[in-house]
Order: sequence, then structure tokens, then C-alpha cells
Amino acid sequence: MQFFKQSKVNANLAFTFSILFVLFSANFNAWAVNVEKPNADNYAAALLSQHKILSKRLASNQFNRPITLNSSESPEQLKGEIYAVLDYPFATVNNALNQPAHWCDALILHINIKYCRAETNKAGTVMHLNLGKKYDQTLAETYKAAFNYQEISKADNYFSTELNAAEGPLGTSDYRIWIEATPLNNNQTFLHFTYAYSFGLTGRIAMKGYLATIGKDKVGFTVNDTLSNGQPDYIQGVRGVVERNTMRYYLTIDAYLANLNQPADKQLEKRLEKWFNSTEEYAQQLHEVERNDYVEMKRKEYQRQNTVN
Repeated sequence: MQFFKQSKVNANLAFTFSILFVLFSANFNAWAVNVEKPNADNYAAALLSQHKILSKRLASNQFNRPITLNSSESPEQLKGEIYAVLDYPFATVNNALNQPAHWCDALILHINIKYCRAETNKAGTVMHLNLGKKYDQTLAETYKAAFNYQEISKADNYFSTELNAAEGPLGTSDYRIWIEATPLNNNQTFLHFTYAYSFGLTGRIAMKGYLATIGKDKVGFTVNDTLSNGQPDYIQGVRGVVERNTMRYYLTIDAYLANLNQPADKQLEKRLEKWFNSTEEYAQQLHEVERNDYVEMKRKEYQRQNTVN
């Protein structure tokens, strides 16, 4: 009986931390962004400077694609960050990622996003998300989260968007999303995506329990060293969790953009195929379910997302 009780606790911890890292947000230049008077030219120049600094890592890395992935941990905050060269014109990326409804079509690809709906009124736009486990669930069984959506800057050479939520589960708070992009040339765009949140004592205790049980053998992407068998020694713990979810979210964006030119009735299937195949490229970190289970689950969730208010 004690074994079954412990298993139930471990399962609940795993679900809790899938929620904690599904709720994502941004931390750009240590929150020094002036949202009152954003200067698109300055931000675009800073982003292009970062592209130059990262050029070698973007050209040759473990991901076999032009991206970099970083994570950091402080006593009260976790952060994940990705830079990527996208093979799409800036206008395409701008239009795709600067509309809340488009975000929902991308986010539903993530294995833990069960529902997404954007609601706009005189006060602004709110993104309503339901977050859950890696199998079918009713909405009543999932965790609800609401993010304020704000377009910070939109120009011919730069855009940035922010989402934020003051509170989250288990004593977590100050969830923020920041995504920005600028053109590299006529056919490529440089994207920067970051998320961060704060946590208190309750969250710290729950995290410790998760990492001692369900999450103890899971790894991220940062290579600490080389094992005796010659294989990479990947980072584990909190930063491993952050890195896995950073990559999952990047792959939702990539899968969404890759199929914009498909006929409308083919886009969902193509996006599901693209997202799952991409995660399997990093199966050691990202594999959770089999292909058929993922596709069947997401078909149902997408239909529910477009019928349930």
C-alpha cells in the first residue's frame, strides 16, 4: 500500500512540474525593456549584434540546426533562452507570431498544452491555457492559466511580444514571455525566445521531490563533460527541465511556420507530423509518447480548442 501511495505522489509531482515548465515567460536584458517607448531600431541592432556573436555556435552545434540554447538558475528564478535562424522572411514570421489566435494554433502542438483560447476586450487580450499530462484529459482535470498578451513593438525591421502572469501554481509567480525577431536578409529571420519565472518555498520543496523521483534520470541539452564510454554527460535537475521545455516550444514555432503554405485542411496534420518528428531527433531528452498516441490525442484537443468556449 505504501508503494502505491508513493507512486501516486510521484505521478502528481511529475504533472505539477510539467505545468510549471509549460507556463513560460521571458526575461530580456534583465527586464530592462522600456515598454513605454520601445525603440525598434535599437532593439533590432542589438539582436543583430547577438547574431554576430553567436555565429559560430549557430553554424555548428549538437542540434544540427541553426539554434543556440541556454539556461540559468538563481536562488529564486529559472530561465530558458533560445536564439534561432529561421528560414522564413521576416514578414511571414511577424504576421504568424503577432496574432494571439496564431499562437494558440502553435501552442496546441506541445504535448502538455490541452487547450488555448485568446479573448480580447476593451482591457486587452488574455490567453487562456489549459495545461495537463501527456495523455487524454478532460478540461476539468487540467490546470488553467491566464496570460496577458501585449504587442510591445512592431516595425518593418523588428517585433517583440510579451505575455505575463502574476501568479502560478505551488508558490510560483511573475511568469513572463518575451519573443523578438528581426530580419537577417530577404529570406531569413533571427528569433530570440526567452522565458522565466520566480518561485518560493513551496515550489522549491515540490521541485526537490520531483527531481528525486520521476525526474531524476531525465536530462537536458547542456553538456557538462564526457562520460567514460565517450557519450556526452548532459545536465540534469532543474536546468535540464528548463532546457527540454525550451526546445519543445521552439519546435512548436518551427512546426507552425513550416506549414503555413499548406492547404488549410492539411495544416494540422503536417504540423503534428513535423513537431513529433523534430522531438524524436532529440529522443533522449524529449521522447514521451508514441507517434500514434500523440497524433490521436492532439487531433481531439485541436477539435475541442475550436469548438469549446
